[in-house]
Amino acid sequence: MSVVQIVLVGPMGVGKSTVGRLLAERLECSYRDTDDDIVAEQGRTIADIFVDEGEPAFRAVEKRAVQRALAEHDGVLALGGGSILDEDTRRELAGHRVVYLSMDVEEAVQRTGLNAARPLLAVNPRRQWRELMEARRHLYTEVADAVVATDGRTPEEVTQAVLDALELKSA
Repeated sequence: MSVVQIVLVGPMGVGKSTVGRLLAERLECSYRDTDDDIVAEQGRTIADIFVDEGEPAFRAVEKRAVQRALAEHDGVLALGGGSILDEDTRRELAGHRVVYLSMDVEEAVQRTGLNAARPLLAVNPRRQWRELMEARRHLYTEVADAVVATDGRTPEEVTQAVLDALELKSA
């Protein structure tokens, strides 16, 4: 089996984890999620890190987790929604196959309920999600080799669209 490395980026709730696992299964490779790495390393949820230490502290932890994962992992890698805010991370992604999974706000509402468990959406979730996307969309697009819309698609359909976009054969 050849080495496959695909990095999934996109907003919270877009399905990076679900699609990432399906892609890894179809490509017969491993799957890794930097959010899971952070929770395992820190021994607490991402929301708790935000509350206890603030976003800048979380972003520093996230940057290190992404750097480690990019260096160590051959397979499908899902990054946290805000990881692309870091300029060094965006630069490091240049050498990898990156897919931006996109969705509109209505899909985000259906998928996540824009609930308060997501620390960046705690006050006015719909407005905050739109603002986050206005600030991040160009960064996701900048790092991506392909953009796959997830709106109205099942995880299996999105997985196939990613494979098609990267011209990879599924197992």
